[in-house]
Amino acid sequence: MRISDVFYSIQGEGQFAGTPSVFVRTTGCNLRCWFCDAPYTSWRPEGEQIAWPTVLQHVGRWDCAHVVLTGGEPLLQPDIVPLSAALKARGAFVTVETAGTVYRPVAADLMSISPKLSNSIPHGDRRWRFRHVRDQSRTDVVRRLTSEYAYQLKFVIDQPEDLEEVVQYLGQFSEVPPEQVWLMPQGVSAEALAEREAWLAPTAERLGFRYCPRRQIELFGNVRGT
Repeated sequence: MRISDVFYSIQGEGQFAGTPSVFVRTTGCNLRCWFCDAPYTSWRPEGEQIAWPTVLQHVGRWDCAHVVLTGGEPLLQPDIVPLSAALKARGAFVTVETAGTVYRPVAADLMSISPKLSNSIPHGDRRWRFRHVRDQSRTDVVRRLTSEYAYQLKFVIDQPEDLEEVVQYLGQFSEVPPEQVWLMPQGVSAEALAEREAWLAPTAERLGFRYCPRRQIELFGNVRGT
């Protein structure tokens, strides 16, 4: 597996926000969101090849019940399957954070899916712009993930007009209850998040969705390994 970092922090997003967790951050992504908060796993992928049993040993350095497999796009890595199974066999609560464009039969207690809206399309680089637009929406994959796992859907919101696209997207998933939908502000600073939270949090409540904080940025800033 190509691994960027294995570290202990808190889960900053979604229903387990605030929960102490060990993060396994893989390197490599099939998308290129312009606002990616971990460009060292996508635009400028960094990391080293580590056998999954060694990754498992790294995770075991902390006595922590929650493990988050994230990226990049962790489901691009075939060895995420045996790693997730081994973590579950140890009794870990496993969350997989994915854009919902790739399917693998992982062992997961929560599939945290972040479908990408048109607000994610990269600027400038025409090659990646084409690939991103081509690959960003895989409703067939999202439908399979939501049918096989406990899940949450997280949408990154940059501007108020993005909300209409969220509603349109969810029109394809009538089986998804609104309380499993989280709206998360775009931003890599506490100030940018607070500015968007002012209008996004009440709007999420009005629509029956949940507001998704980004506690890791609020507490630590957009710092690698937090």
